[in-house]
Amino acid sequence: MLYVSDMSSGDHYFSASPGSDPKLRPIEVRLAGRELTVTTGAGVFSPDHVDTGTAVLLANTPTPPPGGDLLDLGCGWGPIALSLALASPHATVWAVDVNERALDLVRRNAAELGLSNVNAVRPEDVPAAVSFMTIWSNPPIRVGKNELHSLLQTWLPRLEPGSDAWLVVARNLGSDSLQRWLESSLPTPFGTTRAATSKGFRVLRVRHHAD
Repeated sequence: MLYVSDMSSGDHYFSASPGSDPKLRPIEVRLAGRELTVTTGAGVFSPDHVDTGTAVLLANTPTPPPGGDLLDLGCGWGPIALSLALASPHATVWAVDVNERALDLVRRNAAELGLSNVNAVRPEDVPAAVSFMTIWSNPPIRVGKNELHSLLQTWLPRLEPGSDAWLVVARNLGSDSLQRWLESSLPTPFGTTRAATSKGFRVLRVRHHAD
């Protein structure tokens, strides 16, 4: 994800509890091939539209697994999590973020769309035993390299063997260097390749190769 803040309150999209007025508002979006109305608000990432990076990710990933546990890491108001839930209604979608307002919006949007398979939670609330059939993420690049690396080292190893993570990162924010870091830093069963390039973004595929 890119950096967005509420300059009047000092809120960032990765603030745990934004102090700004929520300013809830409906927007029209297209997710999983459907025209939808969702609710967004101030103090979350890209509140006015599906941002370009997320749109590139959604356009360049295969159909998600039909079942199992699926992860949207850094969910914001929920475009990725909602897309996963719509495409895979029998899967359990974990929408993870540190921003409580974002999580509330995901819960609200999932309820309004009749999606009962979305769990919007903070990172520590995902049971340690859960592993994922896929991970989709527009990761929070602006949190800083060390924190970003720690985040990815925590979650990517939770991929099931034979499964993939899909990450979208802007080229001018270090997508190529992140790819090199992933290739050198993840355990041996993992491999990273560039799956797509579009509109200034790279989509990286991280594969947990089956033993």
